[in-house]
Amino acid sequence: MSPQLRPVIDLIEPIYVLEGAGVRLRRSIATRRLDYLDPFLLFDHFGSDNPNDYLAGFPMHPHRGIETVTYMLTGRVHHADSLGNSGDITAGDVQWMTSGRGIMHEEMPQPVDGKMEGFQLWVNLPARLKMSPPRYQEILADGIPVIEREGGARIRLVAGQVGETRGPVTEIAADPSYLDVTLLPGGELEHPIPSGHAAFAYVFEGQGNFAGTEITATHMAIFGDGDLVDISTDSPGVRFLLASGLPLGEPIARYGPFVMNTRQEIEQALRDLREGTFVQP
Repeated sequence: MSPQLRPVIDLIEPIYVLEGAGVRLRRSIATRRLDYLDPFLLFDHFGSDNPNDYLAGFPMHPHRGIETVTYMLTGRVHHADSLGNSGDITAGDVQWMTSGRGIMHEEMPQPVDGKMEGFQLWVNLPARLKMSPPRYQEILADGIPVIEREGGARIRLVAGQVGETRGPVTEIAADPSYLDVTLLPGGELEHPIPSGHAAFAYVFEGQGNFAGTEITATHMAIFGDGDLVDISTDSPGVRFLLASGLPLGEPIARYGPFVMNTRQEIEQALRDLREGTFVQP
C-alpha cells in the first residue's frame, strides 16, 4: 500500500495579541479560530523592528501542566526561574521547558544588532506527568543537527527524526517532531509523519506549495491525517517550521499559564499560588 499524502485541511492567519507586560506578537494556536491542536496548546511568533513591541517582556509568571518550547531566530531572550536557573537563549538555540507541577519564570526579549525574532510553542502534558518535577532541555545552536537533503532542502532538526538522524530534544511524552526547514527555489521535500499524529507547518519566509495548497508567509497550514507531507517551492523559496505530535485525547482545563485536566486542578493551582506552595523544593 502506497503512503498517503496528508492534505492541508485548514489555513490559519495569525492574529496580533498583547501578552506579558505588553509584548505584541502573532498567535496562530490558542485563538477563537483555533483553540488547540492536540497536543499543541499555543503557537506564537514574536519579533518586531520596533523594540517597544517586545522590550517589556514576560516578567516572572507561573506555569503548570505544560511544556514551553522557545526557538530563537535572531536576538536573545534572557530567562530566570524560581529554581535558580538563568541564562540567555540566543539565535538558533532552543529551550524545551517541562513545567510539570509548577515553576515561576521570566523571559525578557532583547535585540542583537537591532533584530529579535523567535517562536514559542506550548505542548500539553498527559495527566500522569502534569505534577512531575520541572526540567529543562537547553540546546545551543551548534548542537542542533543540520541535514542537507537532495531536492534543495535544509533542515534544522530540533526533535524527531530525519533519516537516521535524531534531534537533540528527547523523552517528550507527545513524541514530537520539530523541524526548521528551508527550501531553495525549485526545491521539494517529502517527510514522513506517523499516521494519527497532529501536524502543522508555519510559513514565516517566502511561499510554497503544501500538498497542492499555495501558502505564503505568515500563515499556518493544518494537515489532515496520512503518512507524509509534500512541500515544494519556486521563487523566492520558503522557510517554515514543521511540527507534529501524538494527540493525548484527554480533557483540557486551562486558565492562563495553567493547563490541567479538570477545573478542580486549576483551582488547586491557584490556591497553591496564593499560599506560597506552588513551587516545591
